Amino acid sequence: MRNTWLSPRSAILEYWTTVIVCLFWIQCSFGMPHVIRIGGIFEQTEGSPSAPVSSEELAFKFAVNNINRNRTLLPNTTLTYDIQRINIYDSFEASRKACDQLSLGVVAIFGPSHSSSSNAVQSICNALEVPHIQVRWKHHPMDNRDSFYANLYPDYSSLSYAILDLVQFLKWKTATVVYDDSTGLIRLQELIMAPSRYNIRLKIRQLPLDTTDTRPLLKEMKRGREFRIIFDCSHAMAAQILKQAQMMGMMTEYYHYIFTTLDLMAIDLEPYRFCGVNMTGFRILNVDNPQVALIVEKWSQERQIPPKPDSGLLEGIMTTDAALTYDAVHIVSVSYQTGNQMTVNSLQCHRHKPWRFGNRFMTLIKESQWDGLTGRLCFNKTTGLRTDFDLDIISLKEDGLEKVGKWSASGGLNITEVPRRNGMNITDSLSNRSLLITTILEEPYVMLKKSDRALVGNERFEGFCIDLLKELASILGFSYEIRLVPDGKYGSQDDKGQWNGLIRELMEHKADLAVAPLTITYLREKVVDFSKPFLNTGISILYRKPNNTNNGFFSFLNPMTPDIWVYILLAYLGVSCVLFVIARFSPYEWYDAHPCNPGSDVVENNFTLLNSFWFGVGSLMQQGSELMPKALSTRIIGGIWWFFTLIIISSYTANLAAFLTVERMDSPVDSADDLAKQTKIEYGVVRDGATMTFFKRSRVTTFEKMWAFMSSRQSTSLVKSIEDGIQRVLKSDYALLMESTTIDYITRRNCNLTKMGGLIDSKGYGIGTPKGSPYRDKISIAILSIMEDGRLHMLREKWWNGDHCQQEARYEAGPMSIQNLGGIFIVLASGLVLSVFVAIGEFIYKLRKTAEREQVFLQCSGGRDQTVVHLRETREAQASPAAGLPPSVPPATVAAPAHSEDGRGDQHAHLQRPSPARKGQHDSLQRRDDARVSMTCLGDGHLRHVPGAATAGDARDYGSLPEGFATFTLGRRDHLRNHPATTLTATTMHASQNGGSGSGPTTVNNASSTDHILKPLYPTREREGGRSVSFL
Repeated sequence: MRNTWLSPRSAILEYWTTVIVCLFWIQCSFGMPHVIRIGGIFEQTEGSPSAPVSSEELAFKFAVNNINRNRTLLPNTTLTYDIQRINIYDSFEASRKACDQLSLGVVAIFGPSHSSSSNAVQSICNALEVPHIQVRWKHHPMDNRDSFYANLYPDYSSLSYAILDLVQFLKWKTATVVYDDSTGLIRLQELIMAPSRYNIRLKIRQLPLDTTDTRPLLKEMKRGREFRIIFDCSHAMAAQILKQAQMMGMMTEYYHYIFTTLDLMAIDLEPYRFCGVNMTGFRILNVDNPQVALIVEKWSQERQIPPKPDSGLLEGIMTTDAALTYDAVHIVSVSYQTGNQMTVNSLQCHRHKPWRFGNRFMTLIKESQWDGLTGRLCFNKTTGLRTDFDLDIISLKEDGLEKVGKWSASGGLNITEVPRRNGMNITDSLSNRSLLITTILEEPYVMLKKSDRALVGNERFEGFCIDLLKELASILGFSYEIRLVPDGKYGSQDDKGQWNGLIRELMEHKADLAVAPLTITYLREKVVDFSKPFLNTGISILYRKPNNTNNGFFSFLNPMTPDIWVYILLAYLGVSCVLFVIARFSPYEWYDAHPCNPGSDVVENNFTLLNSFWFGVGSLMQQGSELMPKALSTRIIGGIWWFFTLIIISSYTANLAAFLTVERMDSPVDSADDLAKQTKIEYGVVRDGATMTFFKRSRVTTFEKMWAFMSSRQSTSLVKSIEDGIQRVLKSDYALLMESTTIDYITRRNCNLTKMGGLIDSKGYGIGTPKGSPYRDKISIAILSIMEDGRLHMLREKWWNGDHCQQEARYEAGPMSIQNLGGIFIVLASGLVLSVFVAIGEFIYKLRKTAEREQVFLQCSGGRDQTVVHLRETREAQASPAAGLPPSVPPATVAAPAHSEDGRGDQHAHLQRPSPARKGQHDSLQRRDDARVSMTCLGDGHLRHVPGAATAGDARDYGSLPEGFATFTLGRRDHLRNHPATTLTATTMHASQNGGSGSGPTTVNNASSTDHILKPLYPTREREGGRSVSFL
């Protein structure tokens, strides 16, 4: 009985004990309910109920389960959720679902994401003062009054600044912005306004709205050579764009893509790792934190919905929306944890009674901070936006996506990996890469290999550029495929700005390298990149080899031009005339004609006009003459003339050997100036080549004139290829302007062609690459390597030294023949013949003059009285003065016999003047040009002019003159003669009986058998029949 009674008593005690404990626990946990409910409204992409669950809904459940599983955040509270699904764009349904959740007593509503539905839910939350949490981007107007609003997605203005900082860091001058919908323009407004503040040109395009096929847009961008593109779209759309870009050939090293989506890591980038494309994006998920990486890995393991096939997305990757939803659930839980004594009531939308703790709870959310999956979480206390956040800069490498920098709202952009010049993902090596090579057939650079079997692939080609390409491939380790350019042109720009040839292939990225004799020019460098030049060249003239010029008979005149010969002749005439004048003017060139007679006043000058010319000839011929200048002035003239002749003769002698021994080419043109000055020889260039561009853009007068000539006849002056130009040079009178290196190769194998003149300009051949190619620097370094070790020189020697024409025989000096020196013999024979004719002319002239004098003499002797001078012959050595002479006339002294004539002992004697002349005596022998001159022969041996004695009446009569004194009447060009040892005694002078003066010679009778010449001035003749002498 006792035990039975005790049992109910014990049960009652236990019951009350439990009640007391519960009341105590309730009291301790006052203000914190046991269960907290949050609501989530998520949109379905498709209308069917079986549509896949969104990543935000999965992350919402995943976050709630983690919080409930881990009691560190809410140790005494269970977090529950209410999930509602709506159709996209259905704002009415969104409002109804929100009211249903509020009636259940939720502390916050998450979603929906679409703007129309989100705005409807936001208005209800504002009215009932319940926090509304967003995890996707939403346009937030400046006058927004949504106080119960918080958005964990980074603020669009801050994100736009991050994109702008990256573009500026990459130094982009042009870019294309491709957006998905109109909200993209709002998100990128800072970047779109950049051209007004920065030097950036933007082109804005929109993705197709109703389709995911972006190939027409990509094709248009490829045609427009838009290589720097910014895509603002979802990561699912970005995956489709990348797949289609790869099909369009736009996933190469030359393209750089920036994606504004924060889910770039959710895209399957495995197919693009080794294509070299530059791809840059942003990431807010902080995977560097080990705890975050652990949660992400756990998420991947628990995710149940795989991605769609061929979607281009990775399976099990936590997207940014999912990570933001996870962080949103945690930030709401943390805020509620900090708030005490907050109860949740059921709210009714139709009653408009707000939650009394809503304002407090919203303030706690905005003031809370949390390090979540997306980094530091903090909100703007006024707007509820997330303006302070960190972004990782990620770039695609061969190993996958790598973090290369970081951006923060406070610190800006900080790149931890230094990118190279034109992109952040540029291959460091060309190993294991296959490059497409474009080239053009041009000897000896690229030629088709001759073989008896069919060749395919790269084996079809050979040449200098092919060997150079093999050397580069061996150094850099790449493989290649060679293709010929379809239009067969190097590349030039037309009037519309369009390019062709190799340049167009590079611009359109149809080839990675252009290995050909491609000239580096200014215009080409603007649209493509070039390596270091592997060959230096310049423009020269290819012309048909002219005929050899054989030396003629007068080839000894070739060392000097006709102008020089004319100048030498003028100098000779000028110097001779000046020497004659100066010699006449200078008193030191006159000398005494009779140095033995101190009293003689007769002076002479050696430099007559003929002697002056003879002096010049002797000096010019390096033979000298018997004439030497005496005065300082004439010696100066002679010295300067000798120096002049020394230089002239030395130069002539030095050049004579070359002109007589070497056969020269008689070329009609030797330079570009010669071509420009004539129109007989047509000239031109290869169409659409660098040489044509040079002449077209040149501002040099000569080259402008040449281009005007070529452009006026393009159908004939411009040739399609070098082969066509060579054939035209050989078959017609045509000159081709082209690179000198190619001319050297051609002229060594075609002996009918030659290079005329030197280089018109200087340029180089380089390997072309597309603009911004990462291969250019590697190619340049490899070219310098093979250039320094001599392999490049060996390649040139291999292809330029071949079966060249033998030039040694053409320039070898041989023995001179009559063709070389025949002109000298002609000049010698001509001189001999000329001298013979001159001698005959002198003889005939002298005979005629002598005959005229004889005829005059005979007429005078037969028809006139001749004045006879009686001479008294004496043998005395000295003549004594005769009585009756005038005191002013001294006796004459006759010199001793000096010469015998006619075998009769005739002797010459000069009249000498024994004493200085006195007053009344003449100083010198005077010659008169009148027909008759009266002279007085005094004792001093000189003749004195008797004025006015031109006629017989005017003759002066001295009467009986003493011994040694005589008076004569002389005709023109008469001479005095006398017999030896005879003293002249004149008794009287008589004029002609006819009263005329007479022009015949005066006869002097001789008193002895020997004649003496008193004054041997002119040659004399003996008179017939007597031993008297006539004065000729």
